[in-house]
Amino acid sequence: MLITAAFIVLVFGYSLVSRRLESTPLTAPLLFTAAGVLMLLFPAASRELFLDRKALLLIAEVGLVMTLFTDASHISRRALQDNHRLPVRLLSVGMLLTILLGAAAAMVCFAGLSWWEAGILAAILAPTDAGLGQIIVNSPRVPARIRQALNVEAGLNDGLAVPFLMLFIALAAAIEEGVGARSVLAHFLLEQIGYGTALGLAIGLGGGLLMGLAQRRQWMSPELGQLGVVAMPLLCILAAEESGASMFIAAFVAGLAAQVGFPKVGRHSVEFTEGWGQLFNWFVFFLFGLLFALDWQDFTPLIVLYAVLSLTVVRMLPVALAVAGIGLSRATVLFLGWFGPRGLASIVLGLVYLEQQANLPGENTIRLAVMATVLLSVVAHGLSAKPGIERYARSCNALPADAPEHAAINTPVEK
Repeated sequence: MLITAAFIVLVFGYSLVSRRLESTPLTAPLLFTAAGVLMLLFPAASRELFLDRKALLLIAEVGLVMTLFTDASHISRRALQDNHRLPVRLLSVGMLLTILLGAAAAMVCFAGLSWWEAGILAAILAPTDAGLGQIIVNSPRVPARIRQALNVEAGLNDGLAVPFLMLFIALAAAIEEGVGARSVLAHFLLEQIGYGTALGLAIGLGGGLLMGLAQRRQWMSPELGQLGVVAMPLLCILAAEESGASMFIAAFVAGLAAQVGFPKVGRHSVEFTEGWGQLFNWFVFFLFGLLFALDWQDFTPLIVLYAVLSLTVVRMLPVALAVAGIGLSRATVLFLGWFGPRGLASIVLGLVYLEQQANLPGENTIRLAVMATVLLSVVAHGLSAKPGIERYARSCNALPADAPEHAAINTPVEK
């Protein structure tokens, strides 16, 4: 009760001064994380967090399902193609190299981790957070092509990271229990991905077609159409629980499939989540701050070193390799590489991993490394956003008019 009451009061206070804070480096994730840290002053808050852990994990799961569905529902194939395939490079070569390099860095920093545990850590930290980089994707001073690339990448890489995470968890647990990796892989492909994809297609296609029909015949109120859209990812949760499928894969696929019969599904889902989704995001960062405060004494120099590597080399080198050969300036490559903040998706994926109760030897290391990386990202990317935009804008102004950064795009930048 204390945690909920403190959060509600904080939301009310933040709403009163939100416009004044827009011109400062104090972002909402930074403020809510700091407020969560301060909750350590109230011993009752830590006891309440321990008692309500399952309820908080459920909130995190539902929130991630809604985020995955929303992200998938409003990213079109045209958005990937009209930007000269820059987002595709970041989501394919860039993301795969990020996971590989992140796992390699974990093996160097943490001698006790297995390769599969290192893969779990790398997959959790692979997605970027558009919320933390919102000032970037909304700034007209940043070329539209670069804004859209970062926006589309953040919108899709959380969904793409989920299969890697679930696979690495399954393989790590199987090896720990002495089960054959081949049978685990077959089971994972069938249930988690196979059933999840089938459920997502059924719910997304069926729901989208029905909503499209209702809209064409004017049966559906525009306001209540938002609730119909929200019902689809919730159905994914219920169906996945009964079948053993991955609710995250099901929700992501459903968001893509719903566009077939109802092209406006993305607009409706975004309209709903822009309000209630903000509350969820802030609540997760608030709880994250409290969790960090409870464990801050356990952070070692190696944990901090990995966090620094994750936000620099592990992110920036794969981005540089992914965009090589398309003529982007060095300043643009550095800008794309640095502004890949880790935030909401990594927190929730970390909670999802803990809920699996795999009881792996490296679980504590993974948990602390995720927390350190996200906290460092919240602070570093929040404080560097405005100065980074100013410096990058000056660099872009010095580029010739035919530079790749200034290439026209035909799709709006949206999240």
